[in-house]
Formats: sequence, C-alpha cells, structure tokens
Amino acid sequence: MPMQERRLQVTDAKVLAALAHPLRVALLDQLAALGPRTASQCAAALGETPANCSYHLRQLAGVGLVARSQATNGRERPWELTYTGLQLGPPLEDRDADQATRAMRDALTVMGIEQDARLARQYLRVMDRAPEGWQAAATSHEYSLLMTAEELRDLVEGLDRAIRPFIRLTRQDPPDGARPVHLDLRAFLRPEELA
Repeated sequence: MPMQERRLQVTDAKVLAALAHPLRVALLDQLAALGPRTASQCAAALGETPANCSYHLRQLAGVGLVARSQATNGRERPWELTYTGLQLGPPLEDRDADQATRAMRDALTVMGIEQDARLARQYLRVMDRAPEGWQAAATSHEYSLLMTAEELRDLVEGLDRAIRPFIRLTRQDPPDGARPVHLDLRAFLRPEELA
C-alpha cells in the first residue's frame, strides 16, 4: 500500500551521522526501490551478511529512518522506510550552516553519487538479461546546457514534478508490468566556471 508523501529535511547531526555509512545508504536505497525487505533479503542483494545488515538497519531505526513492518510469513519482520524523500542538511543556500553539518551533507552526497555509479555498473553487467523493451527504454544522457541559476532551479523543479507521480513509495495503482527503475539526476555549475 502506498504511503503518504513525507519528505524529511535532515539537519540533526545524530541522523546525519547515522547516514554516514555506505552500507546504510545502500540499505535505504534497497527499501526505497523494492519496498519492505528483511535483513536477509538486503544482505543477498548487497553481498553482505544478514547480521551486518540487521545491525545497520537497527542503527537507522534508532534515528527514525526505518521501522519494522508487518511480517507476511509469520517469521522475520521486514524493514521499511518511514519517509519518501530526504533533503540532507540545511538548504545549500544556507550560508550560516555550521561547517561540520555542511561537510557531513557533502560526504553523504558523494556516497549517493557513488551508489548511483555502482548501480549503473551493476546494470551494465546484467543488462543483456533484461527483456528487449526494458533494454530499449534504459538510457544514459548527458547535456551541456547554457542557462541562468533561476532557469536551472525551474528546470529541476519541473523535472521533480514530472517524476514524483512515479515514486514507488507513493504511487497509486501502478499498471501491470511496472518494475523498480533507478533514475538519478545531477545538475550543477561546471567546476571550470569556478576556477
């Protein structure tokens, strides 16, 4: 059953610190993409041990990011997310945020980028197993744009509005054949412009 949209602005240093582990980022990604999962299911997908996944899921539960859901087989209860989206740290335009919080947010962003790259490499290794329609629909595009900061903000907000109805956690009545899809989008001023 879809959940109500609940986007969290994470500024609490304790929550940010709990997120500062690559396995925890991967576990959150598993739950967001695939729904409630047991520690054993996560371990099998991530090449980890169930005990290690269970430990890190408990750490995430301790700061309120995951919770136990109802067991479907009467045995191990799966874990599920308690939110539908995270904004890490203070908004980027908040120049008054303390340096430690900004550094933590930046480190978590790097972990997210590395997670996206890992998923892309993993897909490339197995893409021949995907049905032809899914192979044809998969894409990787890069664009070099020329725009103002306001135009970029408007573009990102428009893309978010277009994407949001398809988020697995909140999607109402998906059609038959709907499957978990990974989409990542990054947009930023080219670093050469800041040199």
